[in-house]
Amino acid sequence: MNKTLQILWVDDEIDLLKPYFVFLKEKGYDILYCSNGTDALQIVNNNAIDIVILDENMPGLSGLQVLDELKRVKPLLPVIMVTKSEEENIMDSALGSNIADYLIKPVNPKQLLLAIKKIVEKERLVSEKSVSQYLTEFNKLSQQIQFAKSIDDWKEIYTKLTFFDEQLEHANEQTMIQLLHTQYKEANQLFGKYIKTTYQTWFDGTSTQKPILSANLLQKKFFPIVQNTKRIVLILIDNLRYDHWLAISKHIFPYYNIETDLYVSILPTATSYSRNAIFSGLMPSEIEKIFPEIWLNDDDEGLKNQYEEELFFRHCKRLGIKEPFFFKKIITNYEGKNFLNELPNIFQKYNNGVIIYNFIDILSHSQTESKTVKELSDTDLSYKSIVSSWFEHSPLFEIIKKLQEYECHLFITTDHGSIRVENPVKVIGEKNITTNLRYKQGKNMNYPAKEVIEFKNPQSVFLPKTNVAATYIFALNNDYFVYPNNYNQYVKMFRNTYQHGGVSLDEMLIPYAILSPKK
Repeated sequence: MNKTLQILWVDDEIDLLKPYFVFLKEKGYDILYCSNGTDALQIVNNNAIDIVILDENMPGLSGLQVLDELKRVKPLLPVIMVTKSEEENIMDSALGSNIADYLIKPVNPKQLLLAIKKIVEKERLVSEKSVSQYLTEFNKLSQQIQFAKSIDDWKEIYTKLTFFDEQLEHANEQTMIQLLHTQYKEANQLFGKYIKTTYQTWFDGTSTQKPILSANLLQKKFFPIVQNTKRIVLILIDNLRYDHWLAISKHIFPYYNIETDLYVSILPTATSYSRNAIFSGLMPSEIEKIFPEIWLNDDDEGLKNQYEEELFFRHCKRLGIKEPFFFKKIITNYEGKNFLNELPNIFQKYNNGVIIYNFIDILSHSQTESKTVKELSDTDLSYKSIVSSWFEHSPLFEIIKKLQEYECHLFITTDHGSIRVENPVKVIGEKNITTNLRYKQGKNMNYPAKEVIEFKNPQSVFLPKTNVAATYIFALNNDYFVYPNNYNQYVKMFRNTYQHGGVSLDEMLIPYAILSPKK
């Protein structure tokens, strides 16, 4: 049986409120009332009050004084403030005390009922609407998944799935969440088939629908803004999924107007390939050919992403971009705080810049290596929550807020996403095949061909060919590659971890956003 909601109404003109009491009782609420703040505090201490409706202007203890005391003893108790005054300082004081709502006398009964419903029934109403909306869209979305023929179709499907995932998570409707996840898996399977038949056509000249890819992102979307904007900074946040971007963009929204779209990461969806392609404006095999002293293959010693700055400036030179840029790569909080302090000096010399901010990729590796981190982020919801919390308290957020003060436009993007892997797939090969769990490169590999995407001629998709017999294979869905040696150990170690390099909606359809500062 549901508990009847108890409302305490505090007003020195209580006799004039009896019609409101009748109205609320007819709506199923219990009403207690008193005419002064002292009695109100005693009633709250002695009863299970759910909501307080509080008059601001009373003799003795004022409404604001009562509000302060209520928030001290019961900080979570919702309070609706009612006042005759429209003075801004009173509103500011009440809102600063974290009231639930603010009503101006004379109060309309329906207005009052809406304020109460927003407090006690919002979660239920949102849940019901989310479920209803998803069920209405379910069949239409299923049809879209079955008949998707272009990357624009898949972008629309992915954004819808992400939207409903967010809505149903907050509604905590487990049955609907499971139904959505089933639909999501179906979408990933068919997206894999689409990439299997389409990816190569984007490079061999047979496709008329080549999407924006890592290698042409800056040329098509960033550099045109540079030429038409006084001040802009490109921020690349590594390994940022679309749903993670939506989570952190909520923190940014008070400071910037945000326009978000998706582009397609090249394969492999791994930093050394996709990020180098972004900054160079070239595909991996082109980087290897033009800049052999820079490119490192998977089996080469050394850091694979130590030349982003050089590749970026060579890219600018090829395109005739003459505006000077600062270039900063940030890995630790210490580096982020130092950079924040340096910004005033930097902007005396530069109007434009590039920031690479590494954290989420470090988090995903920590999740693989640390049992504690793995347990804390064992679902998409908990992982996204960690990313959002990190950002909210990070130097990166402080940097973005400081950039807004300089009226700086932003172009925020990423190099690839990631997916939580569940299903192991055996791959047998020589010792020198690559160790990545979502893609492999090597020769004489043995694998279930129907469960992967394979390129036996890597150069057809602009991938470096380390030897004549080299083949690339990419994991589909939420699969991950495991060697037969110590099979059970590695299956257990990597299951439910976040990996990248393969083919999935989360890894390949990734965000870029154009942000203009709010005044």
